[in-house]
Formats: sequence, C-alpha cells, structure tokens
Amino acid sequence: MKTSSEKILTTHVGSLPRSEAVTEGVFAKDDGVLEDEAALEVTIAQAVDAVVRRQAETGVDVVSDGELSKISYATYIAHRLTGFAGEGKREPAQDLLDYPGAMRKRAALGTRSDRLPPVCVGEIQVKDLGPLNTDLANLQHAIEQTPVTEAFMNAASPGVIALFQPNEFYPSHEAYLEALGEAMRVEYEGIVQAGFLLQIDAPDIGMGRHTIFRNKSDAEFLKLAELHIEVLNHALRNIPADRLRLHICWGNYEGPHHCDVPMELVLPIALRANAQALLFEASNARHAHEWTVFRDADIPDDKILVPGVIDSTMNYIEHPQLVAERLCRFADIVGRERVIAGTDCGFATFAGFGAVDADIVYAKLGALVEGAEIASQRMGS
Repeated sequence: MKTSSEKILTTHVGSLPRSEAVTEGVFAKDDGVLEDEAALEVTIAQAVDAVVRRQAETGVDVVSDGELSKISYATYIAHRLTGFAGEGKREPAQDLLDYPGAMRKRAALGTRSDRLPPVCVGEIQVKDLGPLNTDLANLQHAIEQTPVTEAFMNAASPGVIALFQPNEFYPSHEAYLEALGEAMRVEYEGIVQAGFLLQIDAPDIGMGRHTIFRNKSDAEFLKLAELHIEVLNHALRNIPADRLRLHICWGNYEGPHHCDVPMELVLPIALRANAQALLFEASNARHAHEWTVFRDADIPDDKILVPGVIDSTMNYIEHPQLVAERLCRFADIVGRERVIAGTDCGFATFAGFGAVDADIVYAKLGALVEGAEIASQRMGS
C-alpha cells in the first residue's frame, strides 16, 4: 500500500454514481430480464474508463472502479455465490424505528431502493467467477488508459453479507459466516492477485448494532463483532495486511443515528482485522467528535488511518479549510505518512440511489483533494 511523506494522499470508500444506462442494465440483470449482456458489458467497461478518468482529473490518488457493475455493495454476491434465492426481510434501523417520520421522509425522497435482498436457502459455494474477472479486467484497462497512484476494489465482508441476506439454511450464525468467508476468499485473493488493493466493506461492525443485532446488549453485540472479524481474518489468511483496507460505518443514510454504537467500543475490534488501512466515518454530525478516540487509543505503528473527512449523505460541499483541519487532527496522532484522506462512505451504495447529486460528488472530492493539499502544507515538508 502506497504512502507518502511528501503529501497526504487521497481516496474514497468506493461506490460512485452510475449512469442511467449502467443503472438500467444492472437492474435488468438482477431481475433476470437483461436482453443483451454483451452490450451491457461494453457499457460498463466504458463507464469504468470514464469514472477512473474523472477521479484522476479531480486529483484523487487512490481510485476504484466506482462499483459500477454491482447493484449494491452487499447483495451483488447473489450473482457470484450459490445458495441465495427469493426475497428476505429487510431489518429496519432502530434509529428510524424511533423516528418513523424520518423513515417516511426517506421513502418519499427515494434515496434508497425498496427491493428486498435474497435469502440463504442452500449451501454457499462459488458459482461464477466471470463477474469478478470482468471487473478486474475493466479496472486494469481503465488504469492503463489513465495512470493513477494506486487502485483498489471493494468486496463485501462475510458479516455484511449475513447482515443483508438472512440465513435460512445453516444451523447457526457462526456456521453461516464461516461458509461465506470460505466462499468469498476466492474473490478476496483474486483481487489482490490482479495487483489491486482489496477493500473489505464491513459496516456490520458498526451498523449491525442497531439493525440485525438491535435487540442484543452491547456486550452481546461486541462478542458477535469479534466473531465477524475472526471469520474475516481467516478468509484473508493468504493476503498480506499491506494489501488490505477495512471500511467500517454505521449506515450510509441521513437519519438520526442516535443509536450508533460508539467508536470507542468498535475501534479495538476493528483494529484486530488483518488490514493495514482502516477507513471510518469522521465528518458527519454523529461521529466527527470521535477523532479523540484515536488520540487516546494505542494505534499500532503499522496501521494507516483513512478518516472520512467528506460527508457522503449531504449536498454541502465541504470547505477545503475544514477538510484540512480534520486531516491535521489525525496527522498529529499518527503522522502525515500514515493518514490518507477519505470519505465517510460511498456515494452510490445502491445503483440509481444516492443523496448526493452526481456532479456535487466530484465537487466534494475536489474539496477533499484541495483540503489534503492545504493540510500537507501545514504539516511541512
């Protein structure tokens, strides 16, 4: 994983707005009504070229394919693994249950899809490596056309897959996780073998507390979160830590978030993951204050912090001076070379849905880049 003692590098969490053609295509594929898969593959390949180019033109150092081919960051696996079918129940977040008006407002604004995830009804195994290989080829082609500092690709953690896709087959949550981990290992290793950084998306470590585990105590949840990291580490056993990024969050939606489990409880568990870089929310109104948790924690010397210094759920364009202030706090804790500027979460975690206007997404990323430049200057050479 590349770092710099000259400047604070920039990246983001992964998903970026998809074009209308890409969105229509991935929905048709998910619904099993796609008429011309070859045409969709060409459309997505061209879109990946364009999204990598726009990231680079904006000044982002460590880029992704925008997760353009995936209908969402967790349910995409139904096309790649066996064992999933039908429609499951979506677990509501406790904060939205406490404030049903906010839930109704979200539904009216159309900021997320209302389609239900599939259910695990059979044995989990690798079904099709084609989609992964296509994603890898598309990203490779894009960075050959537009050279960048580095590139990463997202993959869902076993825990977040279990969070969205209910288990109706395995005898226990632990058995379900273990099956998911072993099946996803192929994707994890394939991304790294292709030369990209692997980013594991694990909102189950944060968001899981107020969704599927909302009726558990903090102690019970933390025990489950530890299990999730243990299973994840086993799935990552053949991958060096310096090729891995772990993203945790509390749900990429505008809502009360008053039920979010505190970072001080989550951080010790997240640091156990076999990943050199940790990406986390650090700019929104519920978690911006938690930079002090990192200040007061014993952060291992080999860890890289990627704080979210841009909010992914609002259309305000952050002032670069504010971005710089946020970055300097973390640089003061672990040093400039161990900080990479990031975003709270992805901007399009579900195809066709997102709170932030597509053009504003890149304006916000531009503010991220400018803020990182200011912070680098403040920290000196």
